[in-house]
Amino acid sequence: MHQWEKPILRKAAGVPSALTNDPRMAEGPRSCDCFVSLPPGSKHEQVIFGKNSDRPRDEVQEVIFYPAENHPPGSMLECTYIQIPQVEQTHAVVLSKPAWMWGAEMGANDQGVCVGNEAVWTKEEVNPGEALLGMDLLRLALERGDSAWSALSVITELLQQHGQGGQCREDPEAFSYHNTFLLVDRREAWVLETAGGLWAAQRVSEGVKNISNQLTISTELSAEHPELRAVAEAQGWWDGQGDFSFSEVFSPEQPPARMELAKQRYRGGTELLHQYNGSVTAEVMMSILRDKPSGICMDSGGFRTTGSMVSVLPTDPSLPCVHFFTATPDPSRSVFKPFVFSDCAAPVLRVVSPQFGAEDPVRKQPRFQSKVDRRHDLYKAHQGALNTMETNPDEGTVIYEILREMESQNQVLPVSAPMWMHWAIAAGDGPILLDKSEHSSAYMRET
Repeated sequence: MHQWEKPILRKAAGVPSALTNDPRMAEGPRSCDCFVSLPPGSKHEQVIFGKNSDRPRDEVQEVIFYPAENHPPGSMLECTYIQIPQVEQTHAVVLSKPAWMWGAEMGANDQGVCVGNEAVWTKEEVNPGEALLGMDLLRLALERGDSAWSALSVITELLQQHGQGGQCREDPEAFSYHNTFLLVDRREAWVLETAGGLWAAQRVSEGVKNISNQLTISTELSAEHPELRAVAEAQGWWDGQGDFSFSEVFSPEQPPARMELAKQRYRGGTELLHQYNGSVTAEVMMSILRDKPSGICMDSGGFRTTGSMVSVLPTDPSLPCVHFFTATPDPSRSVFKPFVFSDCAAPVLRVVSPQFGAEDPVRKQPRFQSKVDRRHDLYKAHQGALNTMETNPDEGTVIYEILREMESQNQVLPVSAPMWMHWAIAAGDGPILLDKSEHSSAYMRET
């Protein structure tokens, strides 16, 4: 077994593996996983957010920064499939997103808000028509929300106005779902779970929490759709008596196999979080996202982890939030690279995919009848590095160790360091070494 194939949560790193020999993990479930740790679950006075985005294995995920903007009154916004009215002001955001869609799988804004989403199936029918994707709702929440609660309110209002639905992968074969969300800021987190236009929410004020591809909110509802219980009673899903458990009432009686398998990952994620409750750091969260035995770092059939994110939100508002992204698949063989919002923040073009305009298969009707190459420069370089790791184990071990060393340097670089310094990680036939002298903007290739 090569070094990069070993369980990432290991005692040598101070983070032992929890589920290495668990027979439940023999079959890899297809799902995403979101995590949050709030004090006292965190080691320091920080809120730690993390997500793995598990998507079709050939889908490219890009990381894009969009600055804050003012918009003319009455202007319209083009989302993935539909137009909606634009608001007058939007926040700056950094997004990790499938390159073909407008929305995002995860991201953060300059107000200290992070959001991740999960696919879920419920007793409510999935809308076959085109509406807002869950990923569109996520991006809109970040662009318009200045706290976790206000971001949640953005989503619930848009659900009421426009609904959710549409093709969720770059393929002509139908694949749609409802969504759950984990919304986080410096003070609290909210779990928002939807069933069509209906929803329930739960506030998390301390400790650790994770979500996967299933409903998790039971009887402890902090907020809910005003007609939630009436609809459940009218449908015969609830008798109107006793406690109301959202997950029991709205979970499908015969869930898709992918939901049943996701329960394994949910339990594994819960176990790992609770194992480190009180000592969670960014490094611990990255290690959880890299854990293969639990299935959290997924590579199964046609799906894999295509992008990962970890954010550190200090409870002290005078301290900056730091957001780490891989922008490449498989976090166990990728580097988490930091981003900090600042007046000089700008897109890093090496992790932005090519644009195809009106000729993009997602724009042409009927949609998704052809494929285009959406790989960005870092994705291509990462593919080359993975090929070396798989075909030349000795050289692969060297690359792996260099990448981990670069990641550790990234975590201690001052947040004022230029973003190119953090993001210039891999190119061509080898990793880039950075000249971090105070007055230099040069970097050189390892030879």
